[in-house]
Amino acid sequence: MLEKELEKSREKYEFPDDPGVQWDTESVANTLLQHIQVNGINLVVTFDAEGVSGHSNHVALYKAVRYASLGDGSGKGSPMALHSEGKLPTGCSVLTLQSVSMLRKYLYLLDLPWSLLSSQDALFMLTSKEVAQAKKAMSCHQSQLVWFRRLYVHFSRYMRINSLQFL
Repeated sequence: MLEKELEKSREKYEFPDDPGVQWDTESVANTLLQHIQVNGINLVVTFDAEGVSGHSNHVALYKAVRYASLGDGSGKGSPMALHSEGKLPTGCSVLTLQSVSMLRKYLYLLDLPWSLLSSQDALFMLTSKEVAQAKKAMSCHQSQLVWFRRLYVHFSRYMRINSLQFL
């Protein structure tokens, strides 16, 4: 019963959580911009151009924040940057989560010195209590906890260290 309900709800989403589905950049950009304006958001945190794991939905979010097609709907014409062309409201900043190599991603203890010495605009390091809270939150989504996400939860630097850059 629950699976049928979940499947039905997924069909209603314009942006399904599925790396096999390419999200329309203009639709994502318009949706994000609407939420930013309606909710008075002044900081957007998103993925970088590599999407951390290469997940197409993560990359689509970055592209949507960075670019929107020109308004004629033809898809022709040059891209217009949401951020640099002033499409975001005044005072709204964008931080992008920096992708790192697979080695750095899963050897977070060895990554710490590298992260501390690398150039970034913001570096977030979670406390053990915050890591435990993040693990607890992930455990609420059992359908998402396939074997590689279990490894991610225990070994990924992103559960402990996040470096970000302003656009």
